Amino acid sequence: MRLLLAATLLAAAASAQQPAPAATPALAPDIAARVATIAQKVLADSGVPSASVGIVQDGHIVYTQAFGLARLTPPLPADASMAYPIGSISKQFTATAILILQQQGKLSLQDPVSKFFPELTRSSEVKILNLLTHTSGYQDYAPQDYTIPAWTQPGDPLAVVHEFAGKPLDFDPGTQWQYSNTNFVLAALIVQKVSGEPFARFLTDNVLTPAHLDHVLNLNTDQSQLQVTGYMRNALAPIRPAALEAPGWYFGDGDLAMPVAQLLTWDLTILNQSLLTPASYKDMETPFILKDDINSHYGLGVEVRTRNGRRIIEHSGEVGGFVAENILYPDQHVAIAVLTNQEASEAASQIAQQITPLILAPAAAPDAFTPLLEAILTSLQKGEIDRALLTPDCNAYFNKDALADYQSSLSPLGSITSVTAEGNSLRGGMTFSIYRVAFSNGTNLLITVYLKPDGKIEQLLVLGKG
Repeated sequence: MRLLLAATLLAAAASAQQPAPAATPALAPDIAARVATIAQKVLADSGVPSASVGIVQDGHIVYTQAFGLARLTPPLPADASMAYPIGSISKQFTATAILILQQQGKLSLQDPVSKFFPELTRSSEVKILNLLTHTSGYQDYAPQDYTIPAWTQPGDPLAVVHEFAGKPLDFDPGTQWQYSNTNFVLAALIVQKVSGEPFARFLTDNVLTPAHLDHVLNLNTDQSQLQVTGYMRNALAPIRPAALEAPGWYFGDGDLAMPVAQLLTWDLTILNQSLLTPASYKDMETPFILKDDINSHYGLGVEVRTRNGRRIIEHSGEVGGFVAENILYPDQHVAIAVLTNQEASEAASQIAQQITPLILAPAAAPDAFTPLLEAILTSLQKGEIDRALLTPDCNAYFNKDALADYQSSLSPLGSITSVTAEGNSLRGGMTFSIYRVAFSNGTNLLITVYLKPDGKIEQLLVLGKG
């Protein structure tokens, strides 16, 4: 008894000397209250039944909360622990599976599709890279935002690929960007063929489990486990239950469902680059450059953009009855995910966009050239330019023909509503910058500018609409 008492006292003393466990990071209460207000208002305004909202801040999951009803009849309150289908956000998981096989030396992004499915259209010209960046030219088998009759019966991924990747290409590989679910069904079939095991098993063993995602459902096998009902709306009529696609229709392109915290856990693997090699993450986050140096703004299963000077990795997703939005700000270690249960709705995107300013620090102030660029473009709409601002080379560029072309093409766009710096770099001893300029008629133009160290403009070109 004496020894037991002594041991107990020693244990108590040791416990008292140990620091208390760190508190779980949480969103500031006032911000959390504003997030809730935003979500509830968007649901009320849109009529979407529910939203599950999650936030990563400073590299930690700080917020998960669900609002509204997961099921209307009988009523079932939404809960953040419930799995929602994430639709095409699943594509980045498939891209990760491909990158893992590349790391293992079993395939390459530069491999032609003919190495695996030689029977498909122009498969010797289409690379795996083209599949993952939507630049293959293969036609999309599922462009509709509603459930068509064929999808109510079990599907066959291989049959889908043979039908839609057996048609003539919509364009030469790599020359255009066109979203196509067919690309990722084919990519998943390649994973299956190269690995020698079912795609879902490879994904679980090599992607989901290493990422610590242990509450993920596969819609081809686990639909009965969904607690959330998906809904649809005809015009402005009351919402009705929607039909989720039958097993076999989404395969590598939209087949996963998970609670919002699981999606944020996945986001953290990207923010921390903890699952793949740095080279693989570079491949994933590098947008494909099309013919004529046009930026597709799409990497491997993810959109890659710069907005207000911040790099963004984003993707939305939709399957029958559900829409999801997932946005990462890798340089700020922030992620925002919103899962909703009504198809063809913008509620998920609206909630995410309205939350963003609450979570991110204020964007950097516009660079000093922004107001001057607005003034220059306004003058060009009149066929005029202040030549004192230009170098001799740029003065030569803006000859009589150029001024006339700028006036005739820019003046119909109306007044300038915003000028946003998209990023800058150094080149040739000058500062190179890209600006997005919005006009009152809804047009957005990308403008490139080279500035000399003395502030003179060496180049000012309209790159195109963007």
